[in-house]
Amino acid sequence: MHRTRTAGAVALGTAALLVAAMPGVIAQEPAEPLTVKAVYSSVIEEPWDGVIHAALEAEAAAGRITHSYQDDVGYDGQMEFVLQEVASEGPAIIFGDSFGNEEAVRRVAAQFPDIPFVFGSGGGPAEPNFSVFDNWIHEPAYLAGMLAGGLTKSNVVGVVAGYPVPEVNRITNAFIAGAQVQNPAVEVKVTFINSWFDPATAKEAALAHIGAGADVLYAERAGVIEAAVERGVLAIGNMADQQVDGPQNVITSVTWNMTPTVEYVVDQVLAGSYTSQDLKDFSMMAKGGAALAPINTGVTGGIPEELVAAVMDAEAQIRSGVLRVSINEAQPAGSTTVGG
Repeated sequence: MHRTRTAGAVALGTAALLVAAMPGVIAQEPAEPLTVKAVYSSVIEEPWDGVIHAALEAEAAAGRITHSYQDDVGYDGQMEFVLQEVASEGPAIIFGDSFGNEEAVRRVAAQFPDIPFVFGSGGGPAEPNFSVFDNWIHEPAYLAGMLAGGLTKSNVVGVVAGYPVPEVNRITNAFIAGAQVQNPAVEVKVTFINSWFDPATAKEAALAHIGAGADVLYAERAGVIEAAVERGVLAIGNMADQQVDGPQNVITSVTWNMTPTVEYVVDQVLAGSYTSQDLKDFSMMAKGGAALAPINTGVTGGIPEELVAAVMDAEAQIRSGVLRVSINEAQPAGSTTVGG
C-alpha cells in the first residue's frame, strides 16, 4: 500500500522581518514557494528514490518549494490512479520514478499538459511537459572499480545489483572496466536480484559471492554492506555515501546527487521557462550530479597511497575530458539472476 508523507517548507517570515527592521531598507515579500509533489514506485528507503527525495528536501529547506510525496505505489497498476489524483491537485511540478510504470506515467503526463512531470526514465522526453533524468553514475563507478581491483587479494570481486536493465548494466560494466584496468587478473562476479529493494535477497547474494572467494563487494542494492560487515570483507556503497554503515569495511561509495537537476527545474518553473528535455547532463560528474565519495583510508587493511593517487588522477582526467568512460548497457557476460 502506498504511503503519503509531507515534508514541510522552511518559513521565510523571520528573514523578511529582519530585513524590514533595517533602516532605509524596503522589505519585499518573498516569492511564494512552489508546490511540488513526488510519487515513487518503491519505498523512500530505496536508495534511488532516496536521492531524489533528499534533493527535494534541500529545496524545501531553502524555502523555494513545499514538498509532499507518496511512496511504495508499486507496479500493480496503481501508479496511474495515484498520479491522476496528485495531478488533479494542481501542483507546480511532479517528480518521481517511472521505469516499470513508464507507460502509466506518460499517459497521465499527457492528460495534464500544464504541469511539468520530471521522472526517472530510460526513454526520452515528451513535449510539452515530460522531462526525464537518470542516474548517470558510470564515471564514479569506474573509479570505484579501480579501487576494488587494486584492493582485492583473492582477485575475486562481487557485484550485487537490481535488474539487468540498461541503467544498471552501464554502472556495473563501468565498475568492471575500472577493476580490470587496475588489475587485469581480477574476476568480477555479478548477481542481479530482480528487485529494487530486497535487502534479504541482496545479502544472500553477497554471502554467496564471499563464499566463492570475493573479498570486495559492490553494493548496488541495499543488504550487501551488512554481509560485508558480518564477514569482514570490503564493500563499496551506491547512490549515497554509506561509510557510516561499515566504517571499517566501506571503501567509498558511487554517489548520485539530484540537487543540480532539481535546482535547474525549479529555476525553470520559477522563471516561467520550463521545457521538456533530457536532463542527463545534470547527473554526470561535470555538473556535480555524480561523484566518488571520499575514500576511506581507515578501512581494515588500509589503502595504499599509490592506489589512491591513481584513482584521483583518473578522476581528474574524467573531469577534464581527457578520460571518457565507455557507456556499455549490455548485460554483463556471465552474470547470474536470483529472486524475483
